Formats: sequence, structure tokens, C-alpha cells
Amino acid sequence: MSADRWDPELVPDPAGRTQRPEPTCPVEVALAAVAGRWTTLLLRDLMAGPRSYGEIRAALPTLSDKVLADRLRDLQDRGLVERRVHPGFPQRTTYALTPAGALLRPLLVELYRTGQALQAALDAGRDGAGR
Repeated sequence: MSADRWDPELVPDPAGRTQRPEPTCPVEVALAAVAGRWTTLLLRDLMAGPRSYGEIRAALPTLSDKVLADRLRDLQDRGLVERRVHPGFPQRTTYALTPAGALLRPLLVELYRTGQALQAALDAGRDGAGR
């Protein structure tokens, strides 16, 4: 694809002008950050501020302890969440977004909006097809 064929809004710079998925493509970076079952819900809940493990469990009661621990560890490994241990007895641990994790807010907002619009369009298409 020649440079003049790239949509400048979708691909404003050379980093996205790839012929295959590249880990350095900004779209791939953003998608990887929110990938994984339960990840968007964890990020959403942490957008409100630091939460203890118990607070997260209470907010997402159908999420198993194993998956929650795995997702939190994965988000830490990706540099999106930090685990903070607070002194005292009993020791208290909270999870909070890093500055990089906080950058995902506009993406999550737009994903939600796009999902709503897409669902409405798909529903309208199904309704119209059944007439």
C-alpha cells in the first residue's frame, strides 16, 4: 500500500503503516493493554482509584480468586497496575493504576460508546431483516 493510500486519521504516522500486526504498532499496543477476559472490568474499577483485593472481589463477585490474581499480576507485569503494600497490622495491600494505566481511560470510554452504537446498529439490522 502506498503512503498516499493510508487514511491519515487512522494512520497518522509511519508506526502504524505495517503490512502485518507488529507489537510496536500503536493500535496493537492499545489492544494488548486491554486484552484478556475481565481486564477491561478491572481497569474500569481501578479508574475510580486504588482498591483492595477484597474491594475488587466484592465489585466483581463472579470473578474467581485465581483469575483475579492472574489478571492483577498480568496488569502489573504490563506496567498498568501497581501493587502497594501499606504498613501496619494487619498489613493492607491495594492496587492502583500506574500513569500508563490511567492513559487507557479514553480508550475504555470510546470502546463503550462504539460498543453501544455497534450493538444498536446490529439490533436494527436484525429487526429490519425480520420484517
